Amino acid sequence: MTTAEVSTGASGSATRTGLYLAVLQLVFTLGWTTYVIYLPKLAADVGIAPAAVIFILMLDQAIFTIADTAMGIAADRIAPVVGRLGLFVGVLATISCAAFVAMPFVAGMGPAAQAGLIALIVVWSITSSALRAPPLALLGKYRTRPQVPFLAALAMLGYGIAGAVSPYLGVVMREHDARLPFVISSVVLLLTALGLSRVEFEVARDTLPSKPAEAARPLGIVPTTFIVAMVGLALGYQFHFAMNSAPFYLRFARPDELQWLMPVFWIGFNIAMFPASLVVKHRGGLVVMGAAGLFGAVAIVVAELAGSLDTLIVAQFLAGAAWGCMLMSAISAALAIGATGAEGKVTGLVFSALALGTFARMAAVAGGLQKMPEYAPLLHWAPVACWAVAGAGLLVIAAARLRGGKVESVNSS
Repeated sequence: MTTAEVSTGASGSATRTGLYLAVLQLVFTLGWTTYVIYLPKLAADVGIAPAAVIFILMLDQAIFTIADTAMGIAADRIAPVVGRLGLFVGVLATISCAAFVAMPFVAGMGPAAQAGLIALIVVWSITSSALRAPPLALLGKYRTRPQVPFLAALAMLGYGIAGAVSPYLGVVMREHDARLPFVISSVVLLLTALGLSRVEFEVARDTLPSKPAEAARPLGIVPTTFIVAMVGLALGYQFHFAMNSAPFYLRFARPDELQWLMPVFWIGFNIAMFPASLVVKHRGGLVVMGAAGLFGAVAIVVAELAGSLDTLIVAQFLAGAAWGCMLMSAISAALAIGATGAEGKVTGLVFSALALGTFARMAAVAGGLQKMPEYAPLLHWAPVACWAVAGAGLLVIAAARLRGGKVESVNSS
């Protein structure tokens, strides 16, 4: 086989890998949406008060915060043996899907099944973390660095599509029986997850030269600062989109129009990632993350001050585009930073940061901050501060790394 044939085969396999990861993220995120839609009814069936549902969701995010990093570390230790990572994900996905399918059936047993439902939720939360960081770690372990940004954009496309259709699902599914959606989403997710073994063998076979396994080193200042900035970006996204976007639209639109307006953010998210991946390829993920953070902060200011629905739609589109660039480049940067055998760990930390941001937003809702007039300015301007400060910090880190690389190059010449 010639080098050109190997390169063509590797390129095709890389695209299949990205598409597989996109489907996995799409189905996983839609499963989470299904769970959020039906959890109030499931909780009511076992006698859990409606006010307690938010605390169950916070428990999920607390578990994700810990489990995502733990699963990433496990992936780093397992991945050097080709086939083991696929087996690891497949086993945990089977447990996760079984727990997910069982939820509506157990809830149907009434108050006596309350402890059983909570136990299933905990098992599902822990095991489903295997479907987040470990599959994405494949990109860093087997794909060349120039391929990673485009593949990360493909993977996050599934996440963005799920975000776009979620408001519509909430309207369509809410009055239907939970059992069929839970079964369908679990079957599709399990079949997708079980395909990881084949994908893993393909990427290992087609990647030339093969990367030797390296021992993971402790995270230094740059990775730690990167994760702290990621927490800030996640907080900004949660407060802007999940808490402020609907009230922004309701200044100009009716409540029944939200299902068509909220996806504007995700349309921008999905469109912007692919051209941004070209910039990441040549300039690095940290630069794009930082620039997108600053750009997104400006877009939120425009949304805050918008005097018409048209202006608000454009601002939301641009804010979504900025978040798409941040998340795609965050995955690329995590895989580059962790390219010493810690790809899974750093990617897991990114997902833990996202879960922590969601937990913080839910805690604010549970505390009723959005109903307290004295906290209104904080909730409105916190996303701007989070994205602006994190974006500026990431650009400083990127500039420092660039200067350090130039100095090293000069000293070695």
